[in-house]
Amino acid sequence: MIQHGSDAYNWEGFWYRAHHLSAAMAARSSFQANDSDVFLASSMKTSTTWLKAIIPTIMNPYEDDPLLNHHPNELMPSLKIQIFKVNRNPNLSDMPPPRLFRTHVPYPMLYESIKSSACKIVYISRDPKDTFTSCCHFMNSVIADRGIDPWPMDEAFESFCRGIHAFGPFHDHVLGYWKESIKRPEKIHFMRYEDMKNEPKEQLRKLACFLQRPFHKEEEVDKVLWRCSLERLKSLEVNQHGVDPWVGINYKHYFRSGTVGDWKNQFTDEMKEKLDRITTLKF
Repeated sequence: MIQHGSDAYNWEGFWYRAHHLSAAMAARSSFQANDSDVFLASSMKTSTTWLKAIIPTIMNPYEDDPLLNHHPNELMPSLKIQIFKVNRNPNLSDMPPPRLFRTHVPYPMLYESIKSSACKIVYISRDPKDTFTSCCHFMNSVIADRGIDPWPMDEAFESFCRGIHAFGPFHDHVLGYWKESIKRPEKIHFMRYEDMKNEPKEQLRKLACFLQRPFHKEEEVDKVLWRCSLERLKSLEVNQHGVDPWVGINYKHYFRSGTVGDWKNQFTDEMKEKLDRITTLKF
C-alpha cells in the first residue's frame, strides 16, 4: 500500500513512490546485466527476505556464514533502493561474479539488458491475502517507529484492492513474471511461498538446479534450510538490533511469523470474498 498522504505516481500502469520511480527509471536506462547475474524479483512482502538469505547461500556455499553479521538485504542489494538511489550511473564493474541483486520492478518495466542477457531471474509470489496482511503489519510497524499513527486496515485494504500500492497492482505484477516464466523457464524460475513452506527440500532442489548449483548430498539441502530458517534469522543479533542504512528501517521488522494463512486472523468474511473475487478475475 501507499499510505494516505504519501506521494504516488503511476508509470506505465504500475504505482511507485517518487524515490523508487526515479531510481527505477535510471536503472532501466543505464544498467547493464551480466550473463552470470542472478535477480530476485517480487511484489512486496511475499517472503523475499527468506530468499535473500537462501539464494546467496546456494550461489556461494560459504564456510564462514555471512548471515551471522549481515542482514539478507546486504547480500542481495536493491537496484532501486541502494545502487541507483544514490548514483544514477554507478560503476558496478568491481562487483565479483556472480552478482546478486533484488528488485520489485514489474516485468514490463524491467531493464532491457536483464531481459536480453542470459542472467537468471527468481520470482517469488504468495497468496494475495497473506501478502496484504504482511504488507499492512510491516508498514504500520515502520511508521510506528517514526511516531505516526497506524493506517487503518480497512483503508489499506481498499487501496490494495484497487492496486494502488508500491509496485502494484499485485495481480498484474505476478502475471507479468508468470507469463514470461511459461515462455522462458530457463530464464525465470517462478516460485510460490506456499510451496516453499509445504515442501521446502523439493523446492530448494529445484531452485538450486535452476541456478546451476545443484546439491550433491542431502546434508547440503539440510544445511541451507537450517542456516536460512526464519527462526534462526530472527534470533541472530544483527537482525534483532540492526537498522537498514538505506531506508532507516529496523531489521527486526523484516521478520514476523511467516505463517501460511495468517490472513484468517485479520480478515472479515467480506474482505476475503472481495479479494478472492478479484484474484479469480485476474488469475
